Amino acid sequence: MLIGAPEVLTALKQSIDPNAELLTFADVDALRALELISRRRPEIVIAEKAFAATPRGAALINRIKADPTLVKSEIRVVGPKPTDVRIVSASESSVGVAEPAAAAPKPLDQRGTRRAPRYKIAGVVEIVADGNVARVVDLSTIGAQIVSVIILKPNQKVRMILTDDKATIRFGAVVAWASFEIPPKDGPRYRAGIEFVDADAEALEAFCIRHKQ
Repeated sequence: MLIGAPEVLTALKQSIDPNAELLTFADVDALRALELISRRRPEIVIAEKAFAATPRGAALINRIKADPTLVKSEIRVVGPKPTDVRIVSASESSVGVAEPAAAAPKPLDQRGTRRAPRYKIAGVVEIVADGNVARVVDLSTIGAQIVSVIILKPNQKVRMILTDDKATIRFGAVVAWASFEIPPKDGPRYRAGIEFVDADAEALEAFCIRHKQ
């Protein structure tokens, strides 16, 4: 499966074995691509480098890595040069990079794709999104995964509030990805990845430490 900006998909397809079964998706169709990845479980998912660097691209990669049913799906982040390839294995904690030293990426966290460490949250921690209460699944200084009974859509802008007995943190955010789910023992809900826009990183780091698993 190949995902990237429409203007680069043609060039990328030329570098792939013509005999291979290949499905392509434009970067704006990342959510539809993720749904098909979950069903088809492809051996290789190729993400164009510029797309992978966006919140939507990082969110898609994170979802694949977090899904135990996709443990055998290899993620390749590719650039315009043949040597510009990063292999992201869903089953490993390290990332292999094959690209010139001058183009080395910024340090990555232990999962290999996020720009800041993300912490699993212990117990029930709630966040208010546009006046509606949601539950925090994991949290970093730049984003979070939340679960909400209120509909959330990709690119939706939201105002958020995190509160505990030590602090109240208010900030703007954007929904990077969202999926609808109906758990067996619960009602319908939305799971979403949130990218923070103007949050206080120091206050969020302290909040993460207080509530991490």
